[in-house]
Amino acid sequence: MNELDFIAALRSLATDPAARGLADDAAVLELGGETLVLTHDAMVEGRHWLPGQDMADVAWKLVAVNLSDLAAKGAEPLGVLIGHTLGDGDARFLEGLHEVLEEYRVPLLGGDTVAGDGARTLGCTAIGRATHQPVPSRAGARPGDWVWVAGTLGAAMLGFEALRDGSGADSSAFRRPVPLLAEGRALAPHVTSMMDVSDGLLLDAARIAAASGVTLSLDTASMTVADPARMIDCLTWGDDYALLFTGDPALVPPVAAMRVGKVESAGEHPLLLDGAPPAPGLRLGYRHG
Repeated sequence: MNELDFIAALRSLATDPAARGLADDAAVLELGGETLVLTHDAMVEGRHWLPGQDMADVAWKLVAVNLSDLAAKGAEPLGVLIGHTLGDGDARFLEGLHEVLEEYRVPLLGGDTVAGDGARTLGCTAIGRATHQPVPSRAGARPGDWVWVAGTLGAAMLGFEALRDGSGADSSAFRRPVPLLAEGRALAPHVTSMMDVSDGLLLDAARIAAASGVTLSLDTASMTVADPARMIDCLTWGDDYALLFTGDPALVPPVAAMRVGKVESAGEHPLLLDGAPPAPGLRLGYRHG
């Protein structure tokens, strides 16, 4: 069973409205007078970080990618819970965890610690408080909206390659991503849909299109990426944690952002790139299995 099949099977269990049909970045739970936003991501050694990589960077990334999901909902972080597999570099992991929690003023609320053999798996649950109603989702993009991106595309790919190859080039975008929390809160009252770019712009744009029942038409000529000579790689590699959002044509985004396309009525293809569907066989982004 691949990732898509497994998630489809889970939807029959995730019937509570808070789960949003498992088609969003996070769960949104109404609780008394508050709206909580909850998300969980896991990372696996050798897939999400390189063997032998500094565990301080791994701890930072583990928390940051979950905070990015909160950013896509315009949420204010309330705390995190960590699932940790013991192994080499635990002291450095604790140092990096302290750094990221201090940087974003997020308390550690609990979690679990285990030991095991083989590749290590780490998990983080982030809890936030919604700052705007309705809480943004992947659904809601409307024909005529513009498509925008806040953040950089392709820098994580270049950072990974620098770290892998030991070139000495800047690898910080891969090692220590920056969740756009303030930008997400500023955008939440204005967008029609929003998500973070974790698996590649093209794949995540297709996800907004599917959730909203529209087609997203993207224009590479309007995009600034980390390596223009490798435009498609920058749009499909992922791990950038930029914010992809749609909004009314009259919207002037309150944060730095680039307009990358337009929302059209649903057509034969959910995604158009420079006026045509992506080439057959093109991997739009990262999927497990």
